[in-house]
Amino acid sequence: MDKNIADILKQAIIMEHRGKSLYEKVAEQTDNKEVKKIFDIMAEEEQTHIDFLSKQLANYNKTQKFDKNEFQSKQHAKDVVNNILTQEITEKISGAGFESAAISAAIDMENKSIEVYSDQAKKATDPNAKELFEWLANWEKGHHKLLIELDKQLTEKVWYDNNFWPF
Repeated sequence: MDKNIADILKQAIIMEHRGKSLYEKVAEQTDNKEVKKIFDIMAEEEQTHIDFLSKQLANYNKTQKFDKNEFQSKQHAKDVVNNILTQEITEKISGAGFESAAISAAIDMENKSIEVYSDQAKKATDPNAKELFEWLANWEKGHHKLLIELDKQLTEKVWYDNNFWPF
């Protein structure tokens, strides 16, 4: 068994736990139920990643292969983006508040995940590992897209509210 691949999967599971913890803490501390919903959904997504990666690690430890059926059956985060990113929700998040700061931190975490998975995909000599890491990077890119769009809308809201527009 290639210990490096198993170690990478273990590190990925740790990264997902950290993301889940962040999202749960934000959901717990916000007073707005729509904003809470966003972070609860993101925490659930991270748990889905943890479960998926744990299954892949167990399968890899047993067979030195990944379960392609498992990752072909998972939906990408773009479905999450379409379901939770609404104008009403972005209006409820303060551009300079706690939730906005959490979004910035989450963007950094998603960037790190994308970087790790993309880097591992480039380094992988096993075509199955390469495919898995590329797939994981794309999955994280869906979360990243959601957070970037949310951050963009918040920034525009702050600019508008404070008359920062150049015209």
